[in-house]
Amino acid sequence: MAIQFQYNKTSLQALEKNLKMRVRALPTIKNKESALRVEVKKAKDENKRLEQELENRIVSYDKMVALWGEFDTGLLKVADVKMSIKKIAAVRIPVLDEVVYEIKPYSMFNAPKWFADGLAQLKELAQIGIEQVFCEEKIQLLEYARKKTTQKVNLFEKVQIPGYEDAILKIKRFMEDEENLSKSSQKIVKSRQQKLKEEEAL
Repeated sequence: MAIQFQYNKTSLQALEKNLKMRVRALPTIKNKESALRVEVKKAKDENKRLEQELENRIVSYDKMVALWGEFDTGLLKVADVKMSIKKIAAVRIPVLDEVVYEIKPYSMFNAPKWFADGLAQLKELAQIGIEQVFCEEKIQLLEYARKKTTQKVNLFEKVQIPGYEDAILKIKRFMEDEENLSKSSQKIVKSRQQKLKEEEAL
């Protein structure tokens, strides 16, 4: 990205202002980037933990696979998922507050005794699964924000700040050269005038 500028004081002042603003903002953006990196790692670790927990629960229920055939899967339904929004490093993240379940009435006398335990276990599985969905969403949002922040850091560090510094240097050199030329031409004019006066005096 080429920095647009003109060889004058106004342009120089505008470039210096933009450079100062970016230099001042860079540490804040870098801090945000490192905070997002930490949060992404935490969220990924949490997701792995939930995956492992879900897998462990499913493996432990494999022993009861024959019983699950008798179970009425329509008994339990997720009625509502309550959530709130939390800001992590200025990124809005959905947070799971509560899962509301709806249990269809069933006969405690006619259904097998383990149905109550089965419902509790299904609730736990659903809870972990829903938590995992929220965790994956959190990872996506944080990862996207981290990438954007990294791009901004790189843009400031590698493109804009050096570009502004280079443009400022060019303008200063141009203005110095212009000043030197002006002084030189004044000296030439002065020496010519002096010569003419000397010639007229003779």
